[in-house]
Amino acid sequence: MMTGTKPIRIVIADDDADDRILIGDAFEEARLKNPVDFVEDGIELLQYLRHEGDYTHLTDDCMPGLILLDLNMPRMDGRSALEEIRKDEKLRRIPVVVLTTSKSEEDILKTYNLGVNSFITKPVTFENLCEVIQVISKYWIEIVALPHDYDA
Repeated sequence: MMTGTKPIRIVIADDDADDRILIGDAFEEARLKNPVDFVEDGIELLQYLRHEGDYTHLTDDCMPGLILLDLNMPRMDGRSALEEIRKDEKLRRIPVVVLTTSKSEEDILKTYNLGVNSFITKPVTFENLCEVIQVISKYWIEIVALPHDYDA
């Protein structure tokens, strides 16, 4: 999906370096033209979204149209980050898809109660990860209509 004439930016919050590489490779395999940025935990994600800390140089053009969020991260986990995103008037409309190793019914219920848009368990194989990324991109990038701005 395009916002205006630009492809939406995707931010992926995942503490596992290998998973970040695999997810990045899966996006390349899907031949997406969308800019993709990675952060390593919930604190870094919130700093990115609010243009704080190491991200003060970002402009509003860098606001993502989609967040892929791991749940189990150090410093601030995905559940806490999701809660903060949904409480923030400027961030709450950004779609958040949980992409995690968890299959816990408790995690699924809690994240939906916190306002997640989708919950996906990370596939075990790279081939299946590529399929999941293609489905995510088809739905969230090609099909869904997203707001052009995220100002409250």
